[in-house]
Amino acid sequence: MSEPRSAPTIGQLVLSRQLRALRQKAGLSREQAGKLLRITQATIRRMETAEVGLKIPYLQILLPAYGVAGQEAEVFLRLAEEANEPGWWQRYHDILPEWFSGYVSLEEAATTMRVYEPHFVPGLLQTEDYARQVLTTGALGRTADSERIERHVSLRCQRQALLTRPDAPAYWAVLDETVLRRPVGSAAVMRAQIDRLLEATELPNVTLQIAELGAGHHPGTYSPFVLFRFDVPEVPDMVYIEYLTGALYLDEEHEVAEHMEAMDRMVAHAEPASRTTDLLMTLRKGF
Repeated sequence: MSEPRSAPTIGQLVLSRQLRALRQKAGLSREQAGKLLRITQATIRRMETAEVGLKIPYLQILLPAYGVAGQEAEVFLRLAEEANEPGWWQRYHDILPEWFSGYVSLEEAATTMRVYEPHFVPGLLQTEDYARQVLTTGALGRTADSERIERHVSLRCQRQALLTRPDAPAYWAVLDETVLRRPVGSAAVMRAQIDRLLEATELPNVTLQIAELGAGHHPGTYSPFVLFRFDVPEVPDMVYIEYLTGALYLDEEHEVAEHMEAMDRMVAHAEPASRTTDLLMTLRKGF
């Protein structure tokens, strides 16, 4: 059986979808493909959804059966070998739950991220002290020791480098005002966190908006979510929704469209980005 990975890389997502398309084009069912490898159709399904890594020996049997040979097959195999290389975050496999390591993989590969957050400052914009407070007082703090929490803090801080790298994604976040009024740690922690947000507004690829309480209910009030877009045609837009013990990854077109519409309405509902600096400075005075 193929070995499970802690999270699919974007290359695995692309190749898995292509493998499914090749099987369907060849007119083979998952059961028929499984018989070629003497494995179950469930394992074929897991290969085609990037739930397991793509084993090269399996591909060497499947590709000819799918009508892919010669140089085209060699290219596919080479890409599969490259895709199977782990991401940098996988050295944190001992602390990353499987459902979140997938998020880090998508985060690394996205060209655009649109975020709605009603509870906390998003992880990519948190200071180290703010992150430590969130992790310590949250669900993790009930089970993890200080050393494990510090590894989580380290991972969160390393993730933030993607916002300043040369090919940084466009990052657009809408924060409820409650995020910046709810104390996390001391007043000094909150002032430093707001200072960090002020710095982020100066990045050319980052847009921040604040949905003020006085503006009332809006389409995203129900829960936080993240919209991912990729510069790879084979990978669709995705929505990530996190809950206490896991997460949902949505890529059905109608579900993504609903969240995209909600995000567009929230952007219109929130204060314009041109007011964000003034609002942050006013909120900072409250601490």
